[in-house]
Amino acid sequence: MLTLEKIQHAAHVLEGVARKTPLMPAPTLTKDCELYLKCENLQLTGSFKVRGGYYKISQLTQEEKAKGVIACSAGNHAQGIALGAQRSGIKAVICMPASAPLAKIEATKSYGAEVVLVDGVYDDAAQKAVELQKEKGYTFAHPFNDEDVIAGQGTVGLEIMEQLAQAEVVVAPIGGGGLISGIAFAVKSINPNCKVYGVQAAGAPSMYTSLEQKQIVELPSVQTFADGIAVKQPGNLTYDICSRYLDGVVTVSENEIATAVLALVEKQKIVAEGAGAVSVAAVLHNKINLQGKKVVCVVSGGNIDVNILSRVINRGLAATGRSVKLTVQVTDKPGNLKNITALCSKLGANIVSIYHDRTQIAADITSCNVEVVLETVGFDHIEQIKQALNEAGYHTL
Repeated sequence: MLTLEKIQHAAHVLEGVARKTPLMPAPTLTKDCELYLKCENLQLTGSFKVRGGYYKISQLTQEEKAKGVIACSAGNHAQGIALGAQRSGIKAVICMPASAPLAKIEATKSYGAEVVLVDGVYDDAAQKAVELQKEKGYTFAHPFNDEDVIAGQGTVGLEIMEQLAQAEVVVAPIGGGGLISGIAFAVKSINPNCKVYGVQAAGAPSMYTSLEQKQIVELPSVQTFADGIAVKQPGNLTYDICSRYLDGVVTVSENEIATAVLALVEKQKIVAEGAGAVSVAAVLHNKINLQGKKVVCVVSGGNIDVNILSRVINRGLAATGRSVKLTVQVTDKPGNLKNITALCSKLGANIVSIYHDRTQIAADITSCNVEVVLETVGFDHIEQIKQALNEAGYHTL
């Protein structure tokens, strides 16, 4: 049985292993509420998962440890299990989706674990781990549907209550539900009046759908760049805890997640992976009524692939009107390209790139298309530029 005493025991075991991560005020992100960020992206392995993973390893019997441990993970649980196994001197085998960020794969290997890459998403890796466990006799360490793991993740909730006893709302990501279950149980045990909300990617709403239908649902597929929460089906333990303790679950789109990642980088100097930014996305896009409240968003991890990060930032810029690609149809004659760039410059837009295309078959034979990528300050600015181009005799497509 999960108890507050078990979560407190996990906190004791994790002393000197898991960092007590900072709770940072974030007044620049929103004026609607008094917002704080619980920065698990600054955790030892770059994610909260070290808490549950390490505590799980610590609770294994000597017989279980002797068999070696196997786990399935999109990358963050993998590192927690690998670190715990390394410090306990036991073998660790981790099944991960082949699409997992390279940074997570390499970090897991650096802790001495054997990594097995599996085609597909987290659930496919989980199936492979079960097969290997039966074949080799390893001890299985589930990433979320396990009371020891949930207790370890619940130490995040304990810390939040210690750092901000007056917290009125806690918002955290949901994948399989281990983190939100531990946090909700800890927070509600200490302060039943504090609201706890979970957030999922709209492309992977397994817990949201399950709670809506009042039964555990397996999604046919999931699609989101927030790989850490791309889970088709919640666990029975996490579903039960969430159905009892959560005040609601909301979803956020890919663009909303991207804008949250961008806002965290730009305004808070915090790097978050997609899964880690969904809680902030829910606040920024008013998915929960938080007016005037003291709110804690759990930024659950920062292990984002640098190649993905640049694409996410670009998506966030486009989604907030900070970047735009305009295609302008012009008569192909000297001076038009110069006039377009001069007009954009005069209106305060910075030109990132420009491409002059004479090969458009659909266009008039004397016309060509000019594609221009601009740095702008918002959607009103973009409309101002388009209007000015049209008034100057150019046609924006």
